[in-house]
Amino acid sequence: MEYAIGAVIGLVIGAAVGYLLKPAGAEASPEAARGRAVADRAKSDPAFAAKLAAIEAGADVKPLTPPKPSGAALRMLALLQADSRLVDFLMEDIAGASDAQIGQAVRKVHADAQAALKRYAVIETVLGGTEGDTTTVARGFDPSAVRVVGNVTGEPPFTGQIQHPGWKVTQLKVSAPPEGADEFVLQPAEVQIT
Repeated sequence: MEYAIGAVIGLVIGAAVGYLLKPAGAEASPEAARGRAVADRAKSDPAFAAKLAAIEAGADVKPLTPPKPSGAALRMLALLQADSRLVDFLMEDIAGASDAQIGQAVRKVHADAQAALKRYAVIETVLGGTEGDTTTVARGFDPSAVRVVGNVTGEPPFTGQIQHPGWKVTQLKVSAPPEGADEFVLQPAEVQIT
């Protein structure tokens, strides 16, 4: 709780001091920008403002702990490496390769990576329709699933054209690693003993 209170107080003080000490025309410090962002969110989000007020009042607030990184994405990347050598391809310097060599490699990596994706994940579009189709973004849309761009004014619903239908994973068929395995190793090194 003390850490959370200290973090909020630090942001508020940092924003105030950063703003007051900022020379005219200078860019705001990251702390000041964060402080302003917190203040702006508190103005527009009553639930967030209530949480800030509870922290300031010394309410029993869970301490902030950094989230544990998930290895699922890395396991998926490891599978793409194992099945299609995707990481090898992306990490290789292809500046000296001919277009024919690159084209041949891309076809193989593409086919193998696509097969791996289909085997280990169910991937669907976020929006029905294709690029260029007209669609309506309803009130209460999920901003992590739909990004509204362009001349955005007012409140939803918004009507516009699909620039990309988006992708979402609806099922991931990636098993947990063996006990004690380092999930950050995408492919172990291999050493041939002679």
